[in-house]
Amino acid sequence: MGKIPCWVCSLSFLFLSFFVIEILGGQQAKVLGHFYKSKLKGNSGIDKSLFQAKGHGIKTTQKPYPQDGLKEEDRIVSLPGQPQVKFSQYGGFVTLNETAGRALYYYFVEAQHSKDYLPLLLWLNGGPGCSSLAYGAMQELGPFRVHSDGKTLYTNRFSWNHAANVLFLESPVGVGFSYSNTTSDYDKSGDRSTAAENYVFLVNWLERFPEYKNRDFYISGESYAGHYVPQLAHTILYHNNKSNKTIINLKGILVGNAVINDDTDQRGMYDFLASHAIISDHAANLLKQCDFSSNATTQSSECDAGSEEASKDILYISIYNIYAPSCFNSNLTAQPKKGSIVAVDPCSYNYVHAYLNRPEVQKALHANLTKLTHEWEPCSNVITGWSDSPSTIIPLLQESMASGLRVWIFSGDIDGLVSVTSTKYSINKMNLPVKTAWHPWFLNGEVSGYTEVYKGDLTFATVREAGHQVPSYQPARALSLIKHFLDGTPLPDTKRSKAENLVKLFQTLQKILDSVI
Repeated sequence: MGKIPCWVCSLSFLFLSFFVIEILGGQQAKVLGHFYKSKLKGNSGIDKSLFQAKGHGIKTTQKPYPQDGLKEEDRIVSLPGQPQVKFSQYGGFVTLNETAGRALYYYFVEAQHSKDYLPLLLWLNGGPGCSSLAYGAMQELGPFRVHSDGKTLYTNRFSWNHAANVLFLESPVGVGFSYSNTTSDYDKSGDRSTAAENYVFLVNWLERFPEYKNRDFYISGESYAGHYVPQLAHTILYHNNKSNKTIINLKGILVGNAVINDDTDQRGMYDFLASHAIISDHAANLLKQCDFSSNATTQSSECDAGSEEASKDILYISIYNIYAPSCFNSNLTAQPKKGSIVAVDPCSYNYVHAYLNRPEVQKALHANLTKLTHEWEPCSNVITGWSDSPSTIIPLLQESMASGLRVWIFSGDIDGLVSVTSTKYSINKMNLPVKTAWHPWFLNGEVSGYTEVYKGDLTFATVREAGHQVPSYQPARALSLIKHFLDGTPLPDTKRSKAENLVKLFQTLQKILDSVI
């Protein structure tokens, strides 16, 4: 298990014991939990102002570096232990700054069909400082999952490359295989620089893969990517407008269990835990005395007492999936256990860590470790500072909507860290008129969650029985959600679900008649 970055090691304001039990995605949620607490400290040094396009500290207008021949060099023939597939995959580094020696690592999988027509989708994980390769690609929406032997892979039949060409990015530098030869870069990470790095990456990557330059482009992510995604969208819109042309053909953004607004995120977390009988009423009442506003510098003794009591209440469960089983034996197995996409193995994090640290795997991924001074970890232990993090991202969501982008927010409804309650509170702060009232959405005749659509092209959707990493816990429902998002179609309501059932019934009857005839 990777170490927590040193910039959060000394933070102990709230819920440090939330994260004693680690299962799937634990490190990502753990880093986010610590980061939340650092923002509540008056001396955190974090800029809580709103994000601005200027002041990145990274030049985003430089010409792309030459990319000739690099696409074929990045082609992955096959990953070790991989089942046979019919789509192409690529992995490699994109240079951001030759002088500083800064480069980001990506992993890209073409769509399983219609790759020449389906959109390009970027996925970002959060942390901040956690790997989209470790989580998004290998544990959530990528085409493969890792067996318990840490050596072989099995197919994820609900991979999102059924709906799009999917690009995973390890960002910022210092995360995963992404690196800088200027070690001081690891002290300067923050929201603005991450947005700038991601933008420079995309401009150069599109030169390497020019067939996607005019393709519809969407940005998606979870957790602290609630900051990354709207900020990257803002940067793209800024440069498209400044140049008076479409540099990147951005069409929409999608964020799940996302950090949106500090005040409502924190209050919603406690209200969710109290309403699910996880923390006591006494602790919940004490926690009502907490001040989660961006200008808070100290907390009351009641708040401190409430947080201490609550931390004991949830000590033995997973905060990022309150009903998930625990991992009791993280050892790899000599022979792989039967892999399951629908029943999540709580120890799968350990299998991914072992797999991605295998030399033959890194070679196949074109992840040149001679550029790194540290072992690959799912969440960075070399990033030593985070300079800026706005207390709210709501203005950027509003900007995306005003610019005509499709904006969807989804929430796994059993995540206790960035809870569905938190997300509902944050959306309510936007005071948006309702276009389509709250109602269930369906898949295979079952309620898959609930959804509400607001004027301005904002859709909110819950995913039933999903934790912090929605595609891990509910892969079929997550795939249905992303398909509807990319198609720009509403999630299936009751009538549509019944119609689908009738179609299935007629298809079954037709098969029976055909067999009789």
